[in-house]
This record gives sequence, structure tokens and C-alpha cells, in this order.
Amino acid sequence: MPRSLVTYADAPADTGPDTGTLRALLRRYDRAGEPVTCDTLTEGLLNRGYRLTTTRGRFFLKHHLDGDRDAIARQHEATRRLGALGLPVAPPVAAAAGETVVVVGGRCYALHPWIEGRHRDGGELTAAQSRRLGALLGRVHKTLEQVMEGPERAFQGAGAAPDAAADPEDTFALIEELLGLVRQGEGSRPRDSFDELAEHRLVERRALLELHAHRRPPAAATPARGWVHGDFHPLNLLYRGAEPAAIVDWDRLGVQPRAEEAVRAAVIFFLRPDGTLDLAKIRPYARAYRRVTGADAAELGAAVHRVWWERLNDFWMLRWRYQLRDHRADPGFPSSAALAVWWTSAYESVRAAFTD
Repeated sequence: MPRSLVTYADAPADTGPDTGTLRALLRRYDRAGEPVTCDTLTEGLLNRGYRLTTTRGRFFLKHHLDGDRDAIARQHEATRRLGALGLPVAPPVAAAAGETVVVVGGRCYALHPWIEGRHRDGGELTAAQSRRLGALLGRVHKTLEQVMEGPERAFQGAGAAPDAAADPEDTFALIEELLGLVRQGEGSRPRDSFDELAEHRLVERRALLELHAHRRPPAAATPARGWVHGDFHPLNLLYRGAEPAAIVDWDRLGVQPRAEEAVRAAVIFFLRPDGTLDLAKIRPYARAYRRVTGADAAELGAAVHRVWWERLNDFWMLRWRYQLRDHRADPGFPSSAALAVWWTSAYESVRAAFTD
């Protein structure tokens, strides 16, 4: 779930850096070669990615849109240390002067080795592979604890305060706003099946929230905080064959409730098209995560409750479509919206899958 509604949907189609920019960039490296082709792979909220082919090979070129050089360098150093301790990551290539963030034309770039692999969702994983996935995320959290210094000290003040759970009153107001936009339509475009589904789910969710508003998680129920990847899901994990080859996209590296990342990741990996979760695969995944991290059932149970509540109050896909006219998230809406309803009815079974 994105943390802001910044979008580039109205910008011209991204054609990537021009040849002059690429040549200036590659001259900063000792053995990167000359540019041959540069193909756009991602146009994300926090970065854009390209497959860059040069006379010396292939690379992944990332354009960091926020341009915070210090934060990007910290992410790079974290991945370098994680890689040195055996985690499957793809640390950036250092430029000739040793820096990993290169600024050309006022834009921040990083060059990474090209990793051959493909994304796999939970439907493609066996129970054994699901167990290894949970263990992998557990290793990420434990190893980050080793390589990052003093998360509590680094995030004192507002950053260390427990994350407040969504306020249902705010959600009711958002539902009314979105219902108005859905019923108003998009200019001359006729109402379609997506609009019908959106209206149905908004009305349905409002009724669910009215029934369960008293279950808002208290701040005291926030699970233990620590360093996390921040965006662990199938599109940020490359597989080579049956095994993970690289965890990528560390832009959201930060201190958050660790068990909540484990639950969010499982919900994304093991979400079926009909909006249900594959609990048979979540169970070995969660057991492996708990074994590696030492998290107990109470911590996972609290995380399950907070992520369920988060999902019950979450409408980012509809906000993208109706507030921002950005349709990129539309394909994921049917299953995601169905999940909140199913999870509420199967609450105890889902909790048990993470805590048994």
C-alpha cells in the first residue's frame, strides 16, 4: 500500500534517459562501457527502472525520483552489508570515485548488476518453498538488526511512536467521498462494471466497519519495531528456478513493526484471485518466520489484527482511480476488495494460520 498519493500518471510516457545522459552517467564508472539500449521496466512512485545494455554487458539502472542522496546511500550500504552476510540482494555498482549514487542533470541514478530471474507469487510456490520464503524474510529482519545501528536511537521522537491504527470516522468520510465520485462518473465515460463493483464494495465495507469499529487496535498492541525491507512482495523478489536470486527495491527500508511486514507480505504472496488466502501455505511460512526471528504467537497475532484492520480501512486503489485518474491499480481491486470481506468472516482461521 503506498504511503502517499503522489502519482506520475499525467506525465508524458517515460522514454528513459537520453543518450547524452547515459554517456555522461557511464563515464563515471571504470568498466561500464558505452550505452547500446535502454528499455523502461518500471514507472513507480519512488523510482523508475531501466534495463540498460552497454558494450560491457547488462545492468539495471534506477532513477531515484525523490533525489535524497544520503537516504539512497544508506540503503545501498545496507544491501552491501546484507550481501556480505549471505542474503540474496543486488548491491549497486560503485562508480570510479567510490560513490553508489551518481547525479547527472540534477537526477539521482544508481547502477545495479542485472539479475536474471522472474517473479513468483504464492500460487506458484510449494509448501516447502513457502516455508523457505518465511525463513528468508525472517533472515532479512534478523540480519538488518545486525547491520543497522540502533533503530530505537535513530528513530527517537515522532518516528519511534507506535503507528496509530486507522480511525473509522475518517474512513466513513472517505467512503462517502469515494461513493460520490463513483456515482458521478468520469466525464463522458459511461458507467462500467468496475464502477458497479466499486460502489458495491464501498457500501459493503461501510456496513462492515459499522459492525467492527469497536475492534480498532489500541496503540499498546503495536508489535515490536525493528528494521524492515518495507515493501516485501512478489514484484520485489526475483527467483532463479526454485530459489530466490535477489530481493530488490529497498527504497522503503526503515523501522516499522516487524511482524506486520511478515503478515502483509504473506497476504500479498498468498492472495488468491477470488479474494481468499491460501492458509495451507501461510502456516509453514509463518512457522518458519517465527522460528528464525523468535517472534512468538502473541506478536504475530497482534500483527494479524492490525493488518486486518488496515485492510478493512484501506481504499488506496479506488483513490488512485477516482481521485487521481490513475488506473494502474485497477486489475488488483476485485481480489483485494474481496479479501477484506472474506478475512473478516474467516478472522479466527487466518489468525490461527499465523500463530499455530
